[in-house]
Amino acid sequence: MKEIEFVIWQEGRYYVSQCLNVNVSSFGETIDEATANLKEAVELYFENEAFDLPRINKIMLGRELIDA
Repeated sequence: MKEIEFVIWQEGRYYVSQCLNVNVSSFGETIDEATANLKEAVELYFENEAFDLPRINKIMLGRELIDA
C-alpha cells in the first residue's frame, strides 16, 4: 500500500484535489468525494505498473499579489 500527499481547495461549488507526488488531480462536491476521486485517479494512473511515489520532504503554501 502506498501513501499519497495531496492538497484540496474549493473552486465554486466543487473541491479540487491535487496529488503532490505525481501530476494527477480530481474533484468532487464534498471534501470526502474529492479525496476518494483523487485516490481512484492515482490508482488508475498507475494501473498495471509497479511504482514508487516520490517522497515529499517539505510543503509550502503561499499567496502573492501579482499585477494582472
